[in-house]
Formats: sequence, C-alpha cells, structure tokens
Amino acid sequence: QVQVVESGGGSVQAGGSLRLSCVASGRIYAGFCMAWFRQAPGKEREGVAAEYLGREDRYYSDSVKGRFTISHDSVKDTLTLQMTALTPEDSGLYHCAVTSGYCPGGVSLRPDAYSYWGQGTQVTVFS
Repeated sequence: QVQVVESGGGSVQAGGSLRLSCVASGRIYAGFCMAWFRQAPGKEREGVAAEYLGREDRYYSDSVKGRFTISHDSVKDTLTLQMTALTPEDSGLYHCAVTSGYCPGGVSLRPDAYSYWGQGTQVTVFS
C-alpha cells in the first residue's frame, strides 16, 4: 500500500510562484510514474505533469508547459511541482498520484493509469 501526502499549496497573486511537494511512502521503484493533477470547481480533473521515475522522462499538459517543472528526488522520495507565472486559471485542488506498478507505454497523464492518490492541496491564484 502506498500513502500519498501533498503540501505547499496556498494563495498567491497572479504572476507569482508556488512549490508543491508530494511524499509517497511505500514500495515505489524506478519505472513507476508519479504525476500531478488538478481540479477546479465545476471542471473536470486535468493532468498537469508526470514523471517516469528513474528516467527523468517528463510530460506536461499544454496549459502549463514552460511554466511548471516536475521533478522527483529519489533519495527523499519526494515529487515536487515548481509553478511559476501563475494565473487565476491555475487555481484548483492539486492532487499527487502514483502508479501501482511500472508504466506501460511510458509517462502518462491518464488518470486511470494511477492507483494511489493524495487528498490534495489547494492552490488559489488571485488577480
């Protein structure tokens, strides 16, 4: 069983930055995938960024590409999401997710590829 805990959310003015962290405890190995998803009220869950552990293979949604950076520290077992140039459209509840095994087909932002989810951390960007 894997437990996932996010932290680092908060409120920030448009144009600002935030750094989210995710600690996943349990049996996680290179070849697994970890990702960030977000959901705003009234909107569908959106995949933001994902990483194939051990290969530094990363994938970003078009809406955050060039502004967000995902990275995994294998020593600390921590996944971070550095977010810059934030806009109100980036507001939402950000969830960290982990696959239950190796990622078939490589890094993915398909929610059904992920088995373990955290409770989420709120990000609010005001103009």
